[in-house]
Formats: sequence, C-alpha cells, structure tokens
Amino acid sequence: MSSSSRAGSPSTAPLHRIAKLLARAGVASRREIERMIADGRVALAGVQVETPATLLPSLEGVTVDGAPVAAPEPARLYLFHKPTGVLTTERDPKGRPTIYDRLPKGLPRLMPVGRLDLNTEGLLLMTTDGGLKRQLELPATGVERAYRARAYGKVSQPQLEELIHGVEIEGVRYGSIDANIERRTGANLWIELVLKEGKNREVRRVLEHLGLQVSRLIRTRYGPFVLGDLAPGQIGEVRRHDVEAFQADPTRRELPQPARRRGVAPVEEQAQVHKERPAARAIAAPQRTVPRKAEEVGERKAAAKPVKGPRRRADGSLAVRDSGSRGARTRSFRQDRGEEAPRPAKPRPTRPTKPKGSR
Repeated sequence: MSSSSRAGSPSTAPLHRIAKLLARAGVASRREIERMIADGRVALAGVQVETPATLLPSLEGVTVDGAPVAAPEPARLYLFHKPTGVLTTERDPKGRPTIYDRLPKGLPRLMPVGRLDLNTEGLLLMTTDGGLKRQLELPATGVERAYRARAYGKVSQPQLEELIHGVEIEGVRYGSIDANIERRTGANLWIELVLKEGKNREVRRVLEHLGLQVSRLIRTRYGPFVLGDLAPGQIGEVRRHDVEAFQADPTRRELPQPARRRGVAPVEEQAQVHKERPAARAIAAPQRTVPRKAEEVGERKAAAKPVKGPRRRADGSLAVRDSGSRGARTRSFRQDRGEEAPRPAKPRPTRPTKPKGSR
C-alpha cells in the first residue's frame, strides 16, 4: 500500500496519517509505531500496512498484532515527579533505570510529554493521548515551562534579563527566557527561569554560556500544571475537567481557582483511600472516657509510686488516727503506754424540748 493510499471514506472526511491516529489512540508513540509498521505488525482490512504515511479517516479495520484497535478514550493526563538518575525513555540498551521502573502498577499506557535529562528532576507530564502530547510539546502552542536552577558562579540580574531577547550558542538559537535571581548565598545562587521551548539541555547550556555551573535543575511547572507536594517518584492524575480546561485554552498559566485549591493527590494515596473507606464506615472506633495520653501518664505514675502499708509506732502498735481531737489522740496514746488512767466519758448535754403548741 503506497503512502498516498486513501482507504474507504468519503472525500469530505478529514484524513490523517495512520501513525498519528494510532498515537492518538494511545497505542504507542509515533516513532514506536513507525517501527511497528516496519516490522509488519500493523494491518488494514487484513493487508499489511507498508508506510506510516498511509492516510485514513479513522482506525476502522486497523489491527495491531492481529487485534483490532479500540476507539480512543478521553485523554488522561498525569503529573510525575521524576527523580534524578532515571531516564525518560521506555527502555535503555545499557540497562539503566527508566521512569517506567518507578511507576506504580495498574496505570494505563502512558507517554511522556517531552523529556528531562538524566540529572534533571521535577515535573514530567505523562498522557494516554498522542494528540494532547503533541499539543503540549509544540513550541507554537506557547505552553510555558518553569525551572529552578541552583548554580555556582557570578552573574548579575541585568545579564539574566538580556535572555528575554533570546541567545545563540554554537549556532543554535534559543528563544526568549525570563530569568530572575531568587536568592544568593556567596557564590551560590538559585535562579528561576520561564521559557516556551524545550530544546535538548536548553537551560543548562544557556546558564553555562553565562559562566555558571549548574548543580541542580528542577522543573516546577508545565503550563498551568504545577509540581506541588508530589514527592520524588510519585504520580498523580489530573481531573478530566482540568484537562478539558487546558485544551480549550493551552496558553493559560493557571487553572480555575477550584482546581488550584484541590491539587493533585498521588495515585498510591488515592488507591489507599478507596481501599480503606468501606472499612472505616463499617467499624467505628470505641469511645474512650479518658484521653489516651492522660491515662498512660496516670498508669506510669501509679507504677512508679510504691504502695505503703500502715505506719507502726516504736512499740510495734499501729498508729491509727481516729476522728477525735488532738487532745483526745494524745490521751489515748498515753493510756496505751500506762502513763495515764482513762478518764470517764462526759455525758453530752441534752437540749430541752419545748411542748407542742408553745411559742
């Protein structure tokens, strides 16, 4: 089948390259699909497709490895906090770790949006839709990328402001960069950079061109999507409403206010919440009348304080106090020792009662 072949569709329907349609359906990246077509794994109506430039209106009748291609689902977008030391690729011939080694199980097939270098960390967008991936990557879309760079060396703010006009380094032209010094400590400084291109090692080469040595580089934002509180190696899914809001206006810097407030939760936490929520409704924790901390303190004090028995006098008798007065207790003690004779108890005076009816 030639590259100019057009399969079964009215002339009014828009035609697309088969590689583009398969990438948009989330089968694989365009480069990977080209390899699959070269290996004879893609067919149309039972006939092997020979070129990725084959024009089709849809994927009807297209099979990959003998299985029909399902209709594309709504685009899904994920935010991944790429750590240092992993490659942004599906597999590495040298056996080095990749981002797919750090992703949790159970996710759909994801394609990275652009790339981050081996030693660059931070926000990496991943999506199931090839069309959304292309929209995010194209410089013509005007999607901003924000970075924080820690560098060593001397540079002034006016020098960084000159980057707003772009710069050419070794024959490569880099576009406008909005760079500002965040803070400086001696010869070390943090620099914030915002750009709309994603050329290979662009930030590092521009800062090295200014005489700086970059020791750490973090991507903090990609369009309206921010890294937030995601820890290195964590991934969170963007809500469909927010994805649709971005597709309607790709150049916006921020999502609507409700989306900024709720943020993105890691996939592991979402799964754990859904797993524990039924048990939390079925079993209620027993009510405690004493706070746990106060109860534990009381138990420790009771264990540390020894239990004392009744006190004894020098002669071995028990020193038990009665409810009498001090003088009565003293006399009782002397009587026990035989020093004083017991005194007769005085009768209590009785109060005369008045006859009934008298005033």
